[in-house]
Amino acid sequence: MVSVFKKRVLAYIADYFVVSAIMWIIAELLYLIVFPFSAFFVYEYMIILAPIIGLAYFILLEKKLGTTVGKHLLFLKVLSTDSYNYNNKISYKQSVIRNLSKIYWIPIIFDILLVGLLVLLMKEF
Repeated sequence: MVSVFKKRVLAYIADYFVVSAIMWIIAELLYLIVFPFSAFFVYEYMIILAPIIGLAYFILLEKKLGTTVGKHLLFLKVLSTDSYNYNNKISYKQSVIRNLSKIYWIPIIFDILLVGLLVLLMKEF
């Protein structure tokens, strides 16, 4: 049986491809609009647009559906553990806090190391 950690990593990789596809479509549309003025103008704004679109993807899908495309493919759901939340859907605040490390990929390394360390510590008990 595949561990939850491995499923989460695979789901993140699948979501990366989905967000990359969305970014490619947006870049192509912007290129068509901006081409008469400057061909490289689009790439200057992709550094700003990429984290915004990535965050919007994760935050909106996890809040509204409780899952993303990658999580759905691996049968994972995001649930709230708050006692006042009877349907177990997370709030926007929880979703934002949960996905802040995905703004740029470098902080996700610390997230993965922390989860891996916690998994190892939980196995000892």
